Amino acid sequence: MFLRATNRKKDGKDHRYYSVVENRRLRTGKRVQRTLLYLGEINDNQQAAWTKAIDVVEGCRHRQAALFPEDRRIPDGVSNGLQLQMSRLELCRPRQWGACWLACVLWDLLGLTEFWQERLPPSRKGVEWRHVLQTLVNYRLIDPGSEWRLHRYWYDHSAMGDLLGEDFSIAQKDTLYRCHDKLLSHKDDLFRHLRDKWEDLFDAKFEVLLYDLTSTYFESDPPFGDKRKFGYSRDKRSDCVQVVIALVVTTEGFPLAYEVLNGNTQDKTTLRAMLDKITECHGQAERIWVMDRGIPTEEVLEEMRSSKEPVGYLVGTPRGRLTRYEKELLHRPWEKVREGVNVKLLPKDGEVYILAKSEGRMHKERAMRHRRLRRLLNRLLQLRQQKTIDRDKLLIKLGEAKKEAGRSYHLLNIYLPQADQPVNPQTFRWNINRDKYRRTYRRDGCYLLRSNQTSADPAELWKQYMVLTEVEEAFRNLKGDLAVRPIHHQLESRIEAHIFIAFIAYCLHVTLKQLARRHAPGLTPRSILEQMKTIQMIDVHIPTTDGRVLEMSRYTRPEKAQQLLLARLQLTLPAQPPPEISGRQIGRCGEDLG
Repeated sequence: MFLRATNRKKDGKDHRYYSVVENRRLRTGKRVQRTLLYLGEINDNQQAAWTKAIDVVEGCRHRQAALFPEDRRIPDGVSNGLQLQMSRLELCRPRQWGACWLACVLWDLLGLTEFWQERLPPSRKGVEWRHVLQTLVNYRLIDPGSEWRLHRYWYDHSAMGDLLGEDFSIAQKDTLYRCHDKLLSHKDDLFRHLRDKWEDLFDAKFEVLLYDLTSTYFESDPPFGDKRKFGYSRDKRSDCVQVVIALVVTTEGFPLAYEVLNGNTQDKTTLRAMLDKITECHGQAERIWVMDRGIPTEEVLEEMRSSKEPVGYLVGTPRGRLTRYEKELLHRPWEKVREGVNVKLLPKDGEVYILAKSEGRMHKERAMRHRRLRRLLNRLLQLRQQKTIDRDKLLIKLGEAKKEAGRSYHLLNIYLPQADQPVNPQTFRWNINRDKYRRTYRRDGCYLLRSNQTSADPAELWKQYMVLTEVEEAFRNLKGDLAVRPIHHQLESRIEAHIFIAFIAYCLHVTLKQLARRHAPGLTPRSILEQMKTIQMIDVHIPTTDGRVLEMSRYTRPEKAQQLLLARLQLTLPAQPPPEISGRQIGRCGEDLG
């Protein structure tokens, strides 16, 4: 509460009317003034009495002051005036604010404040675990790194403390690690909550699900007795132990579930468990599963076809199956599904096989094969011209050339010297296997799909398979923008919690992606966050002539690019934090001198 004066001119004289008002903060962050008492015209003694009464009621906690520069005298009748020493103004502690604020907006948009408030109550010492988790997630979204870096550097250089109303205690390294131990039991509840939110916000559809697997490695020393195992590494890091992540997303990229599996898990052993998990978490419904080849087995596909409520599927098939049905497909007509893409359909044993041919993919495969064959032929010629090479060395070097050439190596007939023969043009020669080359040439750009949706439109089936790239993009975002790898944790529970935090950050990421797709097409979540990072927060300290300090935290004015971005995303920045008067002695850049 405070006294507000209003000047009016009446009958040629100035009159001052007073009211007792209070500030009220709205949900939008703005403030309005509410009149409590209208006092009319009062004299100086009455004004002082009312001011004293307000101080008693308010406990002198908040008081509106009239500010004047140090070279200007405080007018008579102003009892709450302060003279500011503008020549001693200091700008202290610049920190990143814009991206942190945007991450908090996304957090609230998904209702995560209410969700975690029920499940992560404060500790007996007053630690707000939901704020610790929000800090970890926002850090992973904005500028990912280790928990140690968050503790030592990032938290102090960000405005998370200002936005959450917290001090540095939530960024203590032990607090960050202990927060990991409280999360995993809520994983399934979170994804059910997020599904409902995405359905309300974006009218998301969950009938078509994309399923794929990836791996992520560790910078730690083996062996271990948990999920960390050596296995096939998608990251080309076979020297490191790893875990496998199985992920289910919608066609728009919204994650529905994920599982962390042993690092040596084979893809084909995971589908049945994931089918059961989706049914358990999200109920029984008509769904279509889109997968790449190598994931489903014939037994699981048979179960999907013969279940009480058949489960739809659309999967890629190995090229060997194309050989099996090549003759039957040969006489069937092509059907155009889009420019440069044609398909053929072959109904077979309750399924339909879709042979797709893409001109763009055809040109790409031929160019790649041409480059590999040219490098292989040049390498073979170099080996034959070496004067000191014998048969044993030749076999070793051919193994290296075969690995680099890939499948193109088998298009050549290579004749090797016998054990006692030298390497020369007569004993070491090669030619192109024309039958294999013609067969491969005909199949360029072709791939075979299979589905139990026998009555579906072929164009729709092809489009469903093409959106499988969404799950691949999710993996790229997790490993790139969100830096889920490498993992440095040692305890298995914290490893899984680290991946869980990365997935929560990805949920914010994909929500921002959908907002951009709707309101600001062409922009990526990373480009939006980079633009918002330029909005900084700065502490302004202005000493007063009576030994106190006026303290204000202010975020910088958005530039034109940020203003346009905020307008397109339909976001409004909150009001600036209110200033405060401190009675403590402040040194250079906010240093407390007691």
